[in-house]
Amino acid sequence: MAIQFFLLTTLLLLISSSSSAAAVVSKHGGTQDLVRSSCVNASYPSLCIRTLSTYSGPAINTPRDLAQAAVKVSLSRARKVSNYLTTRVTGKSKRERAALSDCVDQIAESVDELSQTLGELKHLRGETFEFQMSNAQTWVSAALTYEDTCLDGFEGAVGKVKSDVKRKITNVAKVTSNALYMINKLDESRGRHLLNP
Repeated sequence: MAIQFFLLTTLLLLISSSSSAAAVVSKHGGTQDLVRSSCVNASYPSLCIRTLSTYSGPAINTPRDLAQAAVKVSLSRARKVSNYLTTRVTGKSKRERAALSDCVDQIAESVDELSQTLGELKHLRGETFEFQMSNAQTWVSAALTYEDTCLDGFEGAVGKVKSDVKRKITNVAKVTSNALYMINKLDESRGRHLLNP
C-alpha cells in the first residue's frame, strides 16, 4: 500500500510540475511572440528583440507593458552612461573636457525625460490617454535630442574618449528610438490594453 501511495504521489507531482512548466513555456512563448511582432518594424529591430526578449522586469503581456519595458531599458542604459561619464572618463584636451561636461548635462536631462515618461506610462487613464501619450512622445523625443546633442559636442574631436562616448551614447539613442516606437505603437492601439492587468 505504501508503494502505491508513493507511486501515485510521484505521478501527481510529475503531472503538476509538467503542467506548470507548460504554462510557463506558453506564457514565455506569448511574450516572445509579442516582442518579435512588435519589434519587427522598430528602428533597430534586432536590438529591440534582444533587449526586450531578455528584459527581466515584470511580464510583458500588452503593448503598454512593452512600452514600459522599452522605456525602462532606455532609462537603465542612460543611467549607466551617465555614471560612466561622471566617474570614469576624463578628457585630455580642454575641448574634450568641455564636451564631456556638456554631455553629462545632456544625459542627465535625457534621464529626467525618460523618468517622466515612465511615470506617465505607469498611470495611463482612459480619459487622459491622448494627453498622456502626447507627453510621453514629447519627452522621449526630447531624450533623443539630448543624446544627439551630447554627440554633437565631440564633432571634430578624435581619439579614444570620443569613440568610447560615441559608442555608448549611440547605443542609448538606439534603445531610446525603439522606446519611442513602442510608445507610438501604444498610442496607435489607443490603449485597448490599458486596463489589462
